[in-house]
Amino acid sequence: MTRAPSPAALHTLTAGSSGPRIAFLHGLFGQGRNWQQIAKGVVGEGGSDARALMIDLPDHGRSPWTDDFSYETYAARVADTISAWAGDEPVTLVGHSLGGKTAMIAALQHPAGFEKLCVVDIAPRSYHNLHRFAGYIAGMQALPLEELTSRRDAEERFAQVEPDPGVAAFLLQNLRRAGDSWAWQCNLQLVSRDAARGSASRIADFPYAVNAGDPLPAPSPFGGPTVWLAGSESGYVAEEDTERMRELFPAVRKVTVKGAGHWVHTDAPQVVIETLRRLLAVR
Repeated sequence: MTRAPSPAALHTLTAGSSGPRIAFLHGLFGQGRNWQQIAKGVVGEGGSDARALMIDLPDHGRSPWTDDFSYETYAARVADTISAWAGDEPVTLVGHSLGGKTAMIAALQHPAGFEKLCVVDIAPRSYHNLHRFAGYIAGMQALPLEELTSRRDAEERFAQVEPDPGVAAFLLQNLRRAGDSWAWQCNLQLVSRDAARGSASRIADFPYAVNAGDPLPAPSPFGGPTVWLAGSESGYVAEEDTERMRELFPAVRKVTVKGAGHWVHTDAPQVVIETLRRLLAVR
């Protein structure tokens, strides 16, 4: 993996040397590198089956922070970053959760920049609030950064509030040490402030949703081939979401991954890799 040029100031990683282009967007509290296993599988051993770009969204990873959350801003920054990487070449855009909503907005607002789309375990609707992440946010805020002596110390303390080692490791990837001090690399204050809005949360919302708090004018549908991946054990995608998804993405094909939860690409990586390889092959 090598770092790619990022004129739009979003941090990126690349994989692959030739073939169709595919870009990945992570979810809330994630980073572009969370897609590395999938990217490696898609580009193949020789790196010639595809070229992948893994993006740190604004307020995440090594990308700059914003003052207030906006899907439109996220989508525009992503579109600029991908344009700088791909030029006029067609790109398949993949996004999970927060990244899935960003990917949908990017495809709807910047359709010339994208050929195909894969939305992972999220729907084009408002989820009303961030209650599912409330415990994560509280646990991260409660970690006494000024008292930490090592990453091991942080892990042991955090285990008291988040016993699932996988979830804890995912969240603690955001913890960075600079000299003798520790800090959250993600914009935790912004997420916490948004979560405090309750039903007015912009992260939980979707600007083109029928039930959005402040809906945008109806967009022209994105006509490119679209795969909608859902985890059978997740609950983030409901049957009633299908009608709106088809209105916005008429060429959508839904794939439910058995046994997978919300982090579909972690629970079933080979299924996701094969699905994306097939999507890239669609003409």
